[in-house]
Amino acid sequence: MAENPIDLIRLEGEGNSVVLRIAGREERKGPAEADVLVGEFLVDTPFVRGALKTWILPEDLRQWQQALDSLDAGRDIAWREGQRAPWLFIDLAEDDDRCQVTIKDHAMSLTTVTVTVPLVDAWFDDAYRRLDLVWETWPTAV
Repeated sequence: MAENPIDLIRLEGEGNSVVLRIAGREERKGPAEADVLVGEFLVDTPFVRGALKTWILPEDLRQWQQALDSLDAGRDIAWREGQRAPWLFIDLAEDDDRCQVTIKDHAMSLTTVTVTVPLVDAWFDDAYRRLDLVWETWPTAV
């Protein structure tokens, strides 16, 4: 495990935030099972606050890279949709520098939360840096 958790995803501003914090790697017992990263979605607004544990597979990180590329190109994204893990949707606003971030937990709590946060161009450089840091910190998980 890393000494400090790493925020793979950090969307925040105007009093709202959505974070996916990676705490470390969990080794799987079976020889055919790949290790996973242990994470937690953290949502914080003046109205609602919550946390949701999740596991990040190596394929999830590759798909997050693709999702970042799509967002950077101006397209909405759905990350991990159709999987047993919590889903993340980011819908870009057409008229300003904000987006709607939705976390959907369809498996455990059956809860969906949508938060509006700013999304400025500088966010993308930071998001790619965070992804690189996760890959560098836990290279055997990818």
